[in-house]
Amino acid sequence: MRMEMLMLMNMPAMLLLTVGAYLLGLWVKEKSGLALLHPFLISIPVIIAVLKLTDIPCSFYIESNVLIDFLLGPSVVSLGLLLYDNRDIVLKNCAGILTSVLVGSVVGVASVWVLCRVFGLDEVFLLSLEPKSVTTPIAMDISESLGGNASLTAVSVVLCGFIGAVLGPLVLRLIKIKSPVARGLGMGCSSHGLGTARAIEMGAVEGAVSGLSIALMGIATALIIPLFNLIVR
Repeated sequence: MRMEMLMLMNMPAMLLLTVGAYLLGLWVKEKSGLALLHPFLISIPVIIAVLKLTDIPCSFYIESNVLIDFLLGPSVVSLGLLLYDNRDIVLKNCAGILTSVLVGSVVGVASVWVLCRVFGLDEVFLLSLEPKSVTTPIAMDISESLGGNASLTAVSVVLCGFIGAVLGPLVLRLIKIKSPVARGLGMGCSSHGLGTARAIEMGAVEGAVSGLSIALMGIATALIIPLFNLIVR
């Protein structure tokens, strides 16, 4: 009972740890001016270090941050406001958006298959990495349904999102992509949630299209992966 009370008292501290670590990451990024120092890159090691040093179970940390988990829902729904405000642009480019998402999904799945074959990775790796370009909940469901490893899928999705959020804007500048719709599609299709957060910083249209592409990529990838695997086997 005493231990339970102590853990209960530590719950607000875990919430503060999450927010504080992220704010520290933002501060480091702003002070350094380096895009590679994404707040996630700073906050995650800080949180892990604190949990290890204080011997606090990861399960307790997750339970303590239930408020943040709850706020993820409204934050995703809020993307609909951006989409509504820019609905004319989205409708005007509807055909291009759908085509780009379809091509992006096929290329994403095919590239994983090719790389897994080149490096001799087994079937579990292949099935776990194929959904890397869609948001975590959808990717894990797809992976599990195909017989992949959901944990490996989650890691690949986070890495994919992080790399896209950091390097995506640079790549778009290097290849001189100036269309807000194309930039939003590139960020959303390649790096889902983290990419969309970065796309919103780039502009309202980029954020709206990137948010839409998360949903479309999830649907397209869920349909394409089983069909692709059936064809290549």
